[in-house]
Amino acid sequence: MTVVAVANPKGGVGKSTLATNIAGYYASRGHAVALGDVDRQQSARLWLQQRPEAARPIGAWDVMAPEADRLEKPPRSASHAVLDTPAGLHGWRLKDTLKLADRIIVPLQPSMFDIFATRQFLDDLATHRRSAGVPIGIVGMRVDQRTISADKLHEFVDNLGLPVLGYLRNTQNYVHLAAHGLTLFDLTPTRVARDLEQWKGICAWLHEA
Repeated sequence: MTVVAVANPKGGVGKSTLATNIAGYYASRGHAVALGDVDRQQSARLWLQQRPEAARPIGAWDVMAPEADRLEKPPRSASHAVLDTPAGLHGWRLKDTLKLADRIIVPLQPSMFDIFATRQFLDDLATHRRSAGVPIGIVGMRVDQRTISADKLHEFVDNLGLPVLGYLRNTQNYVHLAAHGLTLFDLTPTRVARDLEQWKGICAWLHEA
């Protein structure tokens, strides 16, 4: 089984957008997919509830063990699982996430505050990663390549020593699709060709798992 965790301690950076679309990608490849949600807002679970019956199936992963300080493993019926994690991920939730995850994707927005918060998080991950050995990839979120903030983001990630999987533009496509429990990978490719082009690096990295 392959488990991909989407993690960043900063709220509002697009974790649920990434998690749901990763699940959609795996489902489009014919895999048995489970989507888990550690966030109190349960955005991924709400998204699953909106998913049409006609769409490729994505199952629910009940991550939180009842009255226990631990995360449950994905269902055995799944070949691929995606974990949407909360803002402020730390402590036993972080440790359990690292135990479960085969890969971690860290979304990052072109904002000074997001960059600072993510820098500390990546340092923390590096400390854990020496024993866990979990590959980490970076994805730029809501990036307008014409802006100074985008230049600062590029400068930051270029010095991380981690693979940059892609930069996703700020588009309402993700908002509209999420409202209906859908992903880019549920549509005819020509309708979202520009966005799918930006996902090529992410999909290639996921396909390695």
